[in-house]
Amino acid sequence: MYKLIIRPILFLFDPEKVHYFTFGWIKTITPLFGWLNRLLFQTDNKKLEREVFGIKFKNPVGIAAGFDKNAVLIDELENYGFGFLEIGTVTPKPQIGNPKKRLFRLKKDKALINRMGFNNLGVDEAVKQLKKRKTKLIIGGNIGKNTATPNKNAKEDYIYNFEALYDQVDYFVVNVSCPNVKDLTKLQDVDFLEDLLNSLKLIDSKRKKNKPILLKIAPDLNRQQLDDIIELIAKTKIAGVIAANTSSGRANLKTTSEEIEKIGNGGLSGQPIKDNATEVIRYLAQKSNKAFPIIGVGGIHSSKDALEKLYAGADLIQVYTGFVYEGPRLIKQINTAILERGL
Repeated sequence: MYKLIIRPILFLFDPEKVHYFTFGWIKTITPLFGWLNRLLFQTDNKKLEREVFGIKFKNPVGIAAGFDKNAVLIDELENYGFGFLEIGTVTPKPQIGNPKKRLFRLKKDKALINRMGFNNLGVDEAVKQLKKRKTKLIIGGNIGKNTATPNKNAKEDYIYNFEALYDQVDYFVVNVSCPNVKDLTKLQDVDFLEDLLNSLKLIDSKRKKNKPILLKIAPDLNRQQLDDIIELIAKTKIAGVIAANTSSGRANLKTTSEEIEKIGNGGLSGQPIKDNATEVIRYLAQKSNKAFPIIGVGGIHSSKDALEKLYAGADLIQVYTGFVYEGPRLIKQINTAILERGL
């Protein structure tokens, strides 16, 4: 029903407006039909449980950061069968992000291009929302810096977010790889990352209950850069990585070059980055001899796509663009396939 009726209607309108319309719709119908969503989309089976970086997940399928930036739909999204949810990217101060229009569909490619620019209500607002949640769903906190913060002061932004969210989330994701925030990817410099991650680890070590810290990386990194990531994880002893973020690349698209040029810059997500993201996962897993957990994300639009990520070495997976294109049944399809394969 979603792909036959609902999606064609939604795709007639601006993607960002549809995003917020969908939020309101989910908020409205969940109190009335939450039981039906649970019946249709949840897959409750002990065999789906995963213990990764010391946390028990009820299933390995999560929703990636960017969907619920401000933690306003956590209770509602649990009804759709997710095993975990990642909020953010949050920044210390609220920011409106980049000028609109900034979210684009590439229907022929089952893809999105976005240059949202970390639009969010600020970490303190996210904390308020998290304190109200009723669900026990595992929550990750994806943290970044404000666009106005110079790179030389970026560490302070990440530390502020880390300390603000600490008691409200189960794990952290350091986002330095989003191509939609000015100069952010320059923070992928290994020396900066080592200093930042060690600083966060030091704060974490002084807490009674430690929280896993992960690094989100781009799908465009070459093998030398991936080797640097493996070495960085060994040095800092962070919990793992998320592979991968959106891509700056535009290769092998069905959408015409004229249309792409008209859209302009932004991060590409969805089916076109599927293989790159999977190869990044495979390389990290094999080269490191599975020394750390990997959350796989990028181009998952079917159970087959999800299984590819798991076979490549991912311990957990996340969806976002696939959720937009394929609808909520995707989560159940993936979990069912995992059970059938005995993974």
